[in-house]
Amino acid sequence: METQGNKRRKTIFSFFKPREPTSTSEEHSPSNIDISNCNDQYSSKSQRVEIDVDSLERDPSIRIPIWQHPVNQRDEIRRAYIKMGPYQPIMPVYPRTESGQQYRRFQSSWFKQFSWLEYSPSKDAAFCFPCFLFENKKAHYPTFTTEGFKSWKRVNDGSRCSFLLHTGGPTSPHNNAVNSIDALMNLTQHIDKVMNVQTSEEVQKNRLRLMATIESIRWLSLQACAFRGHDESLSSNNCGNFIEMIRLIGRMNGSIDDVVLEKAPKNAKYTSPMIQKEILHIMANKVRNKIREEIGDAKFCILVDEAKDTSNKEQMAIVLRFVDVAGFLRERFFAIVHVTDTTALTLKKEISDVLDRNNLQISNMRGQGYDGASNMSGAWNGLQALFLRDCPYAYYVHCFAHRLQLALVVAAERETSIWLFFSKLTSIVNLVSASPKRHTELRSAQAIEIAHMVATGERETGRGCNQIGSLHRAGTTRWSSHFDSICSLIDMYKAVITVLESMVNEGSSNSLRGEASGSLIVMRSFDFIFILYVMHKIMGITDLLCRALQHKSLDILNAMDLVSSTKALLQTLREEGFDSLLMNVESVCTEYDIEIPNMNACYKGATGRSCQQKDSITFEHYYRVGIFKAAIDFQVTELNSRFNDGAVELLMLSSALEPKDNFKLFNAGLIYSLAEKFYPGDFTAQEMHYLRSQLEHYKCDVLCHESFQNISTISELYQRLVETNKSQNYNLIDRLIRLILTLPVSTATTERSFSAMKLIKTAIRNKIEEDFLADSMIVYIERELAENIDSDSIIDEFYSLKNRRAQLQ
Repeated sequence: METQGNKRRKTIFSFFKPREPTSTSEEHSPSNIDISNCNDQYSSKSQRVEIDVDSLERDPSIRIPIWQHPVNQRDEIRRAYIKMGPYQPIMPVYPRTESGQQYRRFQSSWFKQFSWLEYSPSKDAAFCFPCFLFENKKAHYPTFTTEGFKSWKRVNDGSRCSFLLHTGGPTSPHNNAVNSIDALMNLTQHIDKVMNVQTSEEVQKNRLRLMATIESIRWLSLQACAFRGHDESLSSNNCGNFIEMIRLIGRMNGSIDDVVLEKAPKNAKYTSPMIQKEILHIMANKVRNKIREEIGDAKFCILVDEAKDTSNKEQMAIVLRFVDVAGFLRERFFAIVHVTDTTALTLKKEISDVLDRNNLQISNMRGQGYDGASNMSGAWNGLQALFLRDCPYAYYVHCFAHRLQLALVVAAERETSIWLFFSKLTSIVNLVSASPKRHTELRSAQAIEIAHMVATGERETGRGCNQIGSLHRAGTTRWSSHFDSICSLIDMYKAVITVLESMVNEGSSNSLRGEASGSLIVMRSFDFIFILYVMHKIMGITDLLCRALQHKSLDILNAMDLVSSTKALLQTLREEGFDSLLMNVESVCTEYDIEIPNMNACYKGATGRSCQQKDSITFEHYYRVGIFKAAIDFQVTELNSRFNDGAVELLMLSSALEPKDNFKLFNAGLIYSLAEKFYPGDFTAQEMHYLRSQLEHYKCDVLCHESFQNISTISELYQRLVETNKSQNYNLIDRLIRLILTLPVSTATTERSFSAMKLIKTAIRNKIEEDFLADSMIVYIERELAENIDSDSIIDEFYSLKNRRAQLQ
């Protein structure tokens, strides 16, 4: 009877409820229990070990076996690995392994034959993805789960093929693991869902509730708005952007209003911060996957730059440049990574981790674009040198926009009069714009001047015309801002004079009146007006190049053409532009009663004493040679020094592909040399023979074809090849053009991403998490991809990531 009573007391709850420890029995004392090997049976509820599924190791020989992870997270980790898929890196050449008297290697074509196959670059071995996911401590096939398969000779061996033997019959351990993957991802058949099945109407309500959450998160992310509010309680008048957005959607749609917020089940509201981050992360991953699909197996280039965020953390932006299937050149923001330091080794490790997690091989890298800092451009230990060791075809190009900035700044600093001009210009802008009162006076004076000029017919009227502007400050990182500052001062010259005169007469302090008086004297001097219009002419020529270098679709050959045309225009201005410039300056001085020196008189520099005069020159000679030609010569010299890539053989050979002037520069021999010398890893020896033949046909066909006339850039050439389907006939030339287009030009896209970072991570949101920042940025920047993501696919992935209380399928 006692035994039967004990049996009746053993219910299912006895397996989960802990027994009360007995102090009388030493055998069951907790101090004597060995818990070193109990991880598979028990898990601590008080100390749950969280695993970041986004940082899981992909390499099969390095990653941790599933059975070593905490029990309550194994399914979540399995789902994360299933979402990423088998690790199948496509490498140009795999390492050779000696097999008897022959050498054999892994073949990428095996990935198509065996979808479950994985390859480890670090161990040069093959693994089985399903068996890894569901292996136990005692593995059935350790060769394909822990040790790695290397006997390449036994792969293509008919019925004795090791991969076929590993697959086995319908009930083999491998096929059982494949079936387990299907069962794990089929959430509707899980026992908890079957026992608590919900009606189709309840499922639709759950999906509708989650749909409102998804669309609210999408809209807020695309507008770089904060999600949460300071007080999200029911009594709050403002619960934050996210809650208020859901309420707005509910007011516009009664069906949604009946299932969200207070009317939603307590365990499935889908409004918690954790749910918000999960949905945003799913959305960001889908954007990354779309970018990865756009790249495909194509070669790519990386653009990298660093900047500090609001919380004083160093952030590294990674942008991928590639040519998509349609023939369009793309630059896609891909990741923002917090780095502890900016050493080359640290940056390389972080970049390699990002590429590796997304199955992008360094061997497919064909370009690097950075600024000129030593940690990036160092020839021996810089970041570009480290990547060149891994891939010798990842050629480094110093950012053209950065080069132009350095060239123009150095040229301005070398000429004393130009440097003094910009110093005075900055002081005048700061003096007039610093005070709101003076800023208002400036706008009023400009409005009066515009009204007078419209009345006298000096200005035309129309939409967008005669707008009241403000003085622009010159920035330190954008030379085009100097041009904007000069243009604004020319447009508002009379209004600035009016404000300075008012400050001299009505200034609040002697120092302010004295500073205004000095600025007024400077602005009414012939030297200042002359240099103002000289720099307006020079910078008007260089500004086109500055702005063109900000375009994502600019290729390196077109950029070099713009540099050449800029230097040619500067040289033309030097030879022919002085007389017209001087006439313009004299007319301005006459209009504003500024004294004009006699150009034939003897110029006296410094204080005017005869002992300080080195040469006897006229004013005309001083302004023509000492300022005008000197400023242009310094500009041209710096441009020649900074943009000396015309002597680099890679660009010289690439220019043979340019279609401008009806393929005037076409040279089959140079194009062949380009592929042979700089891209030998992209063309086999047999393909090099085919390339010669294709070049001959290309010369007779494309160069004379009417569809390829009057095009000027290599980007347009490639798009025409794709549109006319000639890229299939000339596939090797097509490949070579794609490689040239992939070469980087500037890092403007990375700098734009930092502008987006400032909008997202503000002073109020300075504690935003790194993953949340990265997800928010990629959704905001790549908005055209994020907007096209189907909400139903987000719901399905959200449901499959982990066990949910409410059914969504």
